Amino acid sequence: MDMPSRRRPTHGQIALAEIVSRGESSHGDRITTVAASAYTDPLRFEAETASIFGRVPLVIAPSALLPRTNMAVSHDGFGIPLLLTRDRAGLVHVFFNVCRHRGTRLVEGAQAQCAPRLVCPYHAWAYSLDGTLAGLPRADSFPGLDKAAFGLRELPSIEAGGLIWFARGAGDFSDAQALAPEFEAFGLADHHLYRRNIHDVAANWKLIMDAFLEGYHVQRLHAPTIGKFFADGITAGDSIGRHQRSAVGRAEHLAAVDHGDWSALRSTITFAYQLFPGTVVVVSPDYVNVMVLMPQAVDRTLVEDFMLIPQPPASQEEEAHWAKSWALLDQGVFGGEDFRAAALGQQGLASGAIETVTLGTLETGIRLFHDEVEKALA
Repeated sequence: MDMPSRRRPTHGQIALAEIVSRGESSHGDRITTVAASAYTDPLRFEAETASIFGRVPLVIAPSALLPRTNMAVSHDGFGIPLLLTRDRAGLVHVFFNVCRHRGTRLVEGAQAQCAPRLVCPYHAWAYSLDGTLAGLPRADSFPGLDKAAFGLRELPSIEAGGLIWFARGAGDFSDAQALAPEFEAFGLADHHLYRRNIHDVAANWKLIMDAFLEGYHVQRLHAPTIGKFFADGITAGDSIGRHQRSAVGRAEHLAAVDHGDWSALRSTITFAYQLFPGTVVVVSPDYVNVMVLMPQAVDRTLVEDFMLIPQPPASQEEEAHWAKSWALLDQGVFGGEDFRAAALGQQGLASGAIETVTLGTLETGIRLFHDEVEKALA
């Protein structure tokens, strides 16, 4: 049966799935290294903040954070007060969360709110969700004020493939558009946001990203949680520009899968994406985790984890199922294992005990990622 266009797999996804189905794992052929100072040097961190996070388009949230029109949510993770909105026409915007009157913070709290207007708590200037100044008390006390010139300050942004991107600079979103078919194949834009959580991790952002660029640790670090599900996993990976894509298959199920059936193929394969610089998208057979890394200091990173499911739970049994999955992934695998390992690694590297981090042939993705970081700093 032909699939709707939004659920049609890309050629790259099918190619990786076929590699996995043949039992061929892709890996490097030599040992490489990364300088320990890449994770511990404060001057290096400042350069990355300015040259990468200050210039490169960044994923800020999945579309599911704003599932309806006239919704807004504040966002402070990148060190500036931001405001995400979906206006009455369904268009997404990223504004500074700053009233144009006296600079007051417009929206407080981290929960999404639904309203046709946003009202400043100080003097009640009101804004539509498209950023236009809709009204102000005692307008007669501002003679000649051009309301059209006092809309919220907007940053460049785009919604593509179920992800919301923004940029502090000019904003070249060609990568976002090129990657959109990858996530349209999973119907990401139609997913429901089940839960979200922010982790405060005592580690450099790259050390956290490294964990999602290799499968070498899975059977060891994740032995108490998900390691058994990948005991015989076969991994294939490639790059999409400066971004990386991988697929891990459950080998015992692959033989019975019709490779022309995208739904069946997806049921046996977990896809993962590293969107440069700091976003991870893990597409499991029945749910998706989007993790956004927000560097705060050389040894501190906020990680917002969004769990997306195909549709809202329709019964107590479904709610219990998703609650169990959420606890396993967010608190167990990510919070209790991956992020803990990153924090322990930061402590070790900061001690000066080793000058280089050694990468084996199963960790080639880390080397490719650090190469892209170096290019962005050049």
